Amino acid sequence: MTRDVLTHTHGAVGHLSLNRPKALHALTLEMCHAMSSALCKWANDDAVGAVIIDHAEGRGFCAGGDIAFLRNSALHDGGVSGRKFFHDEYQLNHQLFTYSKPVVAFMDGITMGGGVGISQPAKFRIATENTRFAMPETGIGLFPDVGGGWYLSRLGGRIGQFLALTGARLDGSECLWAGLATHYLPSEKLAEAKARISADPSRIAGILSELSVTPPKPRIEENADRIVRFFASDSYEEILSRLEADDSDWAQKERDTLGTKSPQTCKVALRQLAASAQLTDFADNMRMEYRIASRVLVRPDFAEGVRAVIVEKTGDPAWNPATPEGVTEELLDAIFAPLPENEEWTPL
Repeated sequence: MTRDVLTHTHGAVGHLSLNRPKALHALTLEMCHAMSSALCKWANDDAVGAVIIDHAEGRGFCAGGDIAFLRNSALHDGGVSGRKFFHDEYQLNHQLFTYSKPVVAFMDGITMGGGVGISQPAKFRIATENTRFAMPETGIGLFPDVGGGWYLSRLGGRIGQFLALTGARLDGSECLWAGLATHYLPSEKLAEAKARISADPSRIAGILSELSVTPPKPRIEENADRIVRFFASDSYEEILSRLEADDSDWAQKERDTLGTKSPQTCKVALRQLAASAQLTDFADNMRMEYRIASRVLVRPDFAEGVRAVIVEKTGDPAWNPATPEGVTEELLDAIFAPLPENEEWTPL
């Protein structure tokens, strides 16, 4: 069993505590397996009334997945080990989404990518003054996966499309405003919240309500009308042209931001969210995202984006295709196409 996730029971709750502080608790395949295994065990344990997910020490709740591992797979084994990682991580995401007992996720710190995937399925999602939420995948040629299509497409006011395309970071009060968090607690109250929930998991909602405070005014609220107006289309070219046609500082800043992103990823994300919004079963969403992940992992933008943004930090990715127009409907169709039946994603 990996020490990168601490799994134990406290009182009447099962406790999953991410413990990889040097990597901001980014998920490895072993961590996903450890969490799934514990969840399976607790599902049939009458002594466990709820599950808490948090991080053990250091900054960050969970900064994402093991990007270096995924890039290595893309470059050296044709994506085979990377696909295995996505397959099993998505099983964990689905397991949490369909879990029979209430899950409480404490998003106290950086919550990105894979961290979104293990917190958003939770019935109770706690933000604090330390929360920094983002799906920054467009900057590295990936896409907002781990259920991102499902969650982002269900936010109001095109907030999800805005977050998916720009990778914008939200603080705790913005997460509460957007519906990504259910409660806002000061970080000094988290230990009390966990202790009280452990003692009586039947009172989770009441305990969190009693400890909640009014957060600062969410900054994103001031831009809500702009986001609705400029990000209203599912056509990436149309969003870009709307931003370009407007001379406000906000529009120019967002247009400049999008200029640094992978055109392939941005178009994938828009189609992904539009498709996810029509689905009624989370498993169907994860099946679609696994198809996308299997293709995008081995396309040029992912290895190149990770090189430029994370490995060499040069900030100069050479995207391929280089322009939105170069990302054809035929390419998108190929990325979203079903896999051979024996390769499709399946739930645990």
